[in-house]
Amino acid sequence: MKKLFRKLFTLKPIWVLSLFLLIDIILIGMGMGVPFFCILMGIPLGWFLVLYVTAGMSGTREVMWRVLTYAAITAGITMVGMLIIWVPMGRLLFDPGNDFSTSGVPLILYEPRASLIGWLGLMILVSPVLQLLTTLFGAYLTLLGWLNNAKESGKA
Repeated sequence: MKKLFRKLFTLKPIWVLSLFLLIDIILIGMGMGVPFFCILMGIPLGWFLVLYVTAGMSGTREVMWRVLTYAAITAGITMVGMLIIWVPMGRLLFDPGNDFSTSGVPLILYEPRASLIGWLGLMILVSPVLQLLTTLFGAYLTLLGWLNNAKESGKA
């Protein structure tokens, strides 16, 4: 198992990104278009990003910027997936004869049109931001341990 992790941390970024894309698509499908599992994946993703980045560099500032960049890229990938899934539903807003209450979107607000707008905003904008935040939270927890280990060994 250790060899697998060691090999995973030495992969080229394009392979890691491809692996993330595959996992992200599977998790979006498991949530049937709702990226709940992608948001939850943010914590182990943050852990992985810190270990992946620290395998190649040791400066705290560099590590933090690289983790933030990779976390933003992963949230952007999820946002593109949400755009692909939910933007076609947005066409219903411009159809004057459409009954929004039968669109299959939960009526989270009093008005069906407002519910559809709120749902689309939640899926397309808020969910990737939540994934970014959970990824940064997982990365922050891992960075605390990494900095603690670096202090004890005299590297920081």
